[in-house]
This record gives sequence, structure tokens and C-alpha cells, in this order.
Amino acid sequence: MSGHNKWSKIKRAKGQTDAKRGQIFTKLGREISIAVREGGPDPDGNFRLRLAIQKCRENNMPMDNVNSAIKRASGAGGGGAALVEANFEGYGPSGAAILIQTLTDNRNRTLQDIRNALNRGGGSLAEAGSVAWLFESKGTITIDTGSANGEEIALSAIDAGAEDVSIEDGYLEVYTAPNKLELVRKALEQAKYTISSAEVSMIPKTPLELGEEEAFKALKLMDRIEELDDVQRVFSNVEFSDAVMEKLRAGA
Repeated sequence: MSGHNKWSKIKRAKGQTDAKRGQIFTKLGREISIAVREGGPDPDGNFRLRLAIQKCRENNMPMDNVNSAIKRASGAGGGGAALVEANFEGYGPSGAAILIQTLTDNRNRTLQDIRNALNRGGGSLAEAGSVAWLFESKGTITIDTGSANGEEIALSAIDAGAEDVSIEDGYLEVYTAPNKLELVRKALEQAKYTISSAEVSMIPKTPLELGEEEAFKALKLMDRIEELDDVQRVFSNVEFSDAVMEKLRAGA
């Protein structure tokens, strides 16, 4: 499981332009709408909504915006009434597996947009099920270790119910069963560790390490797909090498 979060870590380091931040807020608002539609407007009784609000905080979305999105979604018809969830699968450079989660009010439009992005990036759309089996759903918690003892944090996470822990340079990843994510997150928060993200992710069972040129092509393709309006999240089995990571950091 090691290193699945390197791509998102680099994106955080790069920061976001105002235009991209606005797009992120729109996508977060959609996630809130779906969460409220499915489980109601009370975060205490709606796990998906709690995760969505946490994601808003991680992306510095003002709480006024969050509360407004919840209120809109709770009104007559609900803000997410026309939206449906749809997953798409594809291949990138050198056979990299790509799993795409979307919220859309027009599945055919979204499908065409994704197909075009894949084709332009040297990839292709895959049949349903041909890529999804390469991933498994896991709760993932990223902790900025700073000067803290990574081994100590790892032991705390395991004691709290985590399945696995990966200690990286400057941060630590905790993996849980999806239904244990909230329990482990709360335990780590109570232990005063700095949690930078907590979400249910699709983790590749067997990571694929590409050469430097192909890795950059894959990264560019995933960025292009994630920028599509209907796309919420993109997962891949690409494992970025330390050399690629250093070049990405240098360009951050």
C-alpha cells in the first residue's frame, strides 16, 4: 500500500490557483449535496457528510460555504437531486490503471469527456470491471509527522484499530477498514497528532512503478481527468519513484 498518497501530497505542495480552488469548492459542494440527500443534514448521524465536511476543512473551504451547501441540499428538491454517482475505468501510459469517480447530471456527457481526456493523454477507456478489481476500498489517514516519532504514531494507530501503517519522509499513512476510519481518526486526533486528511480511498493492490518519462505522462493525464467538472476523484496504481518525486517537488 505504500506511497499511494504521494500524488496528492505533491498537489498540496504546489498549492492551488484561485480558479482551481473555485472548482474544488464546487466539487466539494456537490459531495455535500449527495451526502445530505443520502443521510440527512446532521453530520453526527451521517458519516459521509462528516467526511465531506472534513474534506472541506482540508481544502480551506469557508464554513459559511459549507453551511450554505448543507442548507441548500436540505431544501425542497435538494441540491443534489439531479446528480448521480458514476464510476469509469481506463488505462493510461504503459498500462497504468485509472479509476475515476464522478458526480454528474449527464452520464453520456461525462463519459465522452473522460474518453477524450484519456485519448489525448495516450490512454483509453476500459470496460467496466476490468480495472476496478485492481483496487480495494480502504480508510486512509495521512498524518504530518514533523518532529514526532513515526513509530510511536504507528503503534497508536494500530492500537486504535488500523490495519496497516506506512511511514514516509515527513508523513505517515494509516490504513483502516472503511467502517473503522472514523474510530481511528478520532483516536489519533485525541492523541494530538496532526491529521492532514482522512477519507475512504481506492488503494491499488499491486502498485505499478513506471519510468520517469511515462510517470510524468501518467501524472499529466490524471491531472487532466481530475480537472473535468464532473470528476470528483481519480485513483491510479502508479507508484512514483523517489527521483520523480524530487523533480515534482522542485517544480512545486
